[in-house]
This record gives sequence, C-alpha cells and structure tokens, in this order.
Amino acid sequence: MSLKIRLARGGSKKRPFYSVVIADARAPRDGRFIEKIGVYDPRLAKDSGERVKIDGVKAAEWLKKGAQPTDRVGRFLSQITLEGESAPIYTWTAGSNPKKGEPGKKAQDRVKERADKATAASEAAAAAAEAAAAAAAAPAEEEAPAEEAASE
Repeated sequence: MSLKIRLARGGSKKRPFYSVVIADARAPRDGRFIEKIGVYDPRLAKDSGERVKIDGVKAAEWLKKGAQPTDRVGRFLSQITLEGESAPIYTWTAGSNPKKGEPGKKAQDRVKERADKATAASEAAAAAAEAAAAAAAAPAEEEAPAEEAASE
C-alpha cells in the first residue's frame, strides 16, 4: 500500500480550506484517509502563521514509514524543522515538467495562424511602401529632364 501525504479539500464554494492528510494513493482526494496531520487555508496572507499548520512530528514519522508527499505538501514540509534539528524534515526539489506550461495543440495553431497573418500583412505593407516610394521617385525623374529643356 503506497501512502501519500496530500491535501483534502473542504470548505464551501469559492472558500477553499484544506486538510493535510495521510491517505492511500488509491483513495479519492476528499475521501477516506488514515490520519489528519494539519490544515492549510490559502485565503490567509502568505506570511500568516495560521495559513499552514502541520504537526511536524507526525509528518516525520509518516515520512520514515515511506509516505510520499505531493508537490504542494512537500513545499510545506520543507519549511518545517523539528526542535533540536537544523535541517527541515523533508527536502523539496522543484519538479521538471517543461511541457506542462505549454499551450495545447489548438492554441498553438491559433498562434501560428495569427503570426502568419501578421507576417503577410507586414509584407503587403512593405510592398505597398516600396511601390509608393517608387511612384514618388518616378515623377521626379521625369520632371527633371523637362526642366532642363525649358532652361536651355
């Protein structure tokens, strides 16, 4: 049985409140759990002491038994040190999932279409500007010989 230290959501609609629980990995997020070891209230200020409350002793015991924390709980546990120890009870390292932040295929296609339209429009504007510049230069060249003929 693989154990997870994770968040179980409580609270009402648009008022999230989480319990930090030890649960079987196969159990539903808000379902059956083994033990509640803390709470997390994301609505409080980040520097508030009441935002995250976790029993560090119980968490350390469960970590020794093999429970794996989720990313969010791992961040919380990396900030907890027990009395008499200088190191945190858990060492959290940021996961590397570079594809998670990328937009989906349809969004990428829309961005590509917009870029193609923008380049086509800029090329058309550049061609129009060149044509206008050529048209402006052509009459000036034609007038110059006529002025020379008039002055002779």
